Amino acid sequence: MLIIGVCGASGSGKSTLAMELKNAVGDCATVINHDCYYRDYSHLPFEERCLLNYDEPGIFDHDLFLSDMQALMDGQPITRKQYDYSRHCRADSDELIYPSDVLIIEGIHSFYDERLCSLMFLKLYMSVEPDICLLRRITRDINERGRAIDNISAQYLTTVKPMYDKYIRNYIEKADVIVAHGGKNARIVSILAGYVRDVLSGESV
Repeated sequence: MLIIGVCGASGSGKSTLAMELKNAVGDCATVINHDCYYRDYSHLPFEERCLLNYDEPGIFDHDLFLSDMQALMDGQPITRKQYDYSRHCRADSDELIYPSDVLIIEGIHSFYDERLCSLMFLKLYMSVEPDICLLRRITRDINERGRAIDNISAQYLTTVKPMYDKYIRNYIEKADVIVAHGGKNARIVSILAGYVRDVLSGESV
């Protein structure tokens, strides 16, 4: 199994690149979102859950994520983890994810855990201007997550930007490939997909 990590700021196009790469590689590839592995704080009142910092690395269950990745590498299926962004709590399902030849992991802190990084065959970092990321985040949070603009603004200033400056921008140092122009960079997707197919067929190392 080849594990490919995709990291970068919120709104940088990680999910888009992951799906574009999956589609280019074919049915042998699977995408898993690291954001689905937020720790479960459903025991807290909704008002308290809203105040948690969802952009700092400790909010994620890194041990569970690593355990699931190791299970897939060992040939065992895992249950799909999900997260309800409107209620700020986990919403896991019984759906099974089966091992595949290529596993693409994407998330703002997918390079945080050195144990996970050591399993990655290829690490991609999305390099996109912060103002572009913010505009994309506003559009996504309003249209897909039912957020209000004042809430988005407050979260960006108090958690998103500080955590980007402290952690996420520095993950670029761990990357094998820096991807510019967002997730719909057709040229880089084609190059990466071709390289991955060559590796799978034993034509490249």
